[in-house]
Amino acid sequence: NDFLPFLYPNQYVNFSQDSKAVSLAAQLTSGLTSDVEALTAIYEYVTANITYDNEKAATVSGNYLPDIDETLSTKKGICFDYAALTAAMLRSRDIPCKLQIGYAGTVKHAWISIYIRSRGWVDKAVEFSGDSWSRMDPTFDSNSKEDASIRQYIGDDENYTVQFTR
Repeated sequence: NDFLPFLYPNQYVNFSQDSKAVSLAAQLTSGLTSDVEALTAIYEYVTANITYDNEKAATVSGNYLPDIDETLSTKKGICFDYAALTAAMLRSRDIPCKLQIGYAGTVKHAWISIYIRSRGWVDKAVEFSGDSWSRMDPTFDSNSKEDASIRQYIGDDENYTVQFTR
């Protein structure tokens, strides 16, 4: 099954049925009937409730691995934390999700891609306007709701380079 690596935990997207993030994802998606509704509920929660941790960003080590429940309890993190938390919550709801690691411009960055059953892999999956998708980058999106220049940056594929998919 080509989707299995993107449905289960790994060292980068580490969760279990006992994770607070898994429980929260179940609460947020209770009664929802589509992948898009679940994606929207989880994504909106993460972008509204997690803030960027500038101190961690300045001091993080090269061997850092996210802890999704710590991110959820402290309500702050770096891009890797945002992406891992969102991916874990989506995977726990049986929505395949890739954690992408690479660069946004010249800065090391992490974001996600989603598999929507009615549509296939969506590398731009934050908002659906009825005609098009915008990139799913919870870090930039949560910190730039009103900043048009950041919204434009997120939407430009040329600004992103994938090195690894987990």
